[in-house]
Amino acid sequence: MIGNHESIDVFIRLDVGKGEHHAVAVDRASKKLYDNALPNDGARLREVLASLNRHGSILLVVDQPATIGALPVAVA
Repeated sequence: MIGNHESIDVFIRLDVGKGEHHAVAVDRASKKLYDNALPNDGARLREVLASLNRHGSILLVVDQPATIGALPVAVA
């Protein structure tokens, strides 16, 4: 459980896959900020996270944090 959830501005759900991932990001008002496939590429993941970081603090939820989900977790 997140103890300081009031400080989160952007919630990102990342569904990981071998070739690409799919991310959906919403703000606190449930406005969709991002809904696209992402390549399994560290540089591209950094770009997307940096873009979303402009909206405030981020919480990234990854469905498989080990193996194929390890790169997004490491980048975040």
